[in-house]
Amino acid sequence: MPNSLFAALPLLIALLAGAAVPFQAGSNAALGRLLGHPLWAAGVSLLVSLLMLVPALLLMRAPLPQLQNLAQAPWWAWFGGVAGVLYITAALVLTPRLGAAGFIVCVVAGQVLSSLLIDQFGLMGLPERPVNLLRLAGVGMIVVGMLVVQWGTVR
Repeated sequence: MPNSLFAALPLLIALLAGAAVPFQAGSNAALGRLLGHPLWAAGVSLLVSLLMLVPALLLMRAPLPQLQNLAQAPWWAWFGGVAGVLYITAALVLTPRLGAAGFIVCVVAGQVLSSLLIDQFGLMGLPERPVNLLRLAGVGMIVVGMLVVQWGTVR
């Protein structure tokens, strides 16, 4: 495999993972309507996630978790589960109102903005990557793109 293709593989995988997100939002919104409340759909979605995770752990022969280390976890290590529920619930409620593109473009803008903060200060154990004018310009274009998508769907 050529080096450039090998280097592009993580980008392709991330692109495909991102492409799945609008389908997740749409399917969860439909599930919320069927179940009568968005939080029930969030629960079902998380249960399905767990049911998909267990076979993946077995196939990958993942070692047993080192549960004794949980007591040493920083407070923010628990935020992933909270963020997952917040995201799923927001997707369930807002995707029908904003549309798939409208919701996802807002999510992406929010992700990039918060990612800049994480990079700037090296939060959550990640290395510091200072914000510079070029990075700010890129984020600015994303935010402008979010606004254009929203304004383009005003009825």
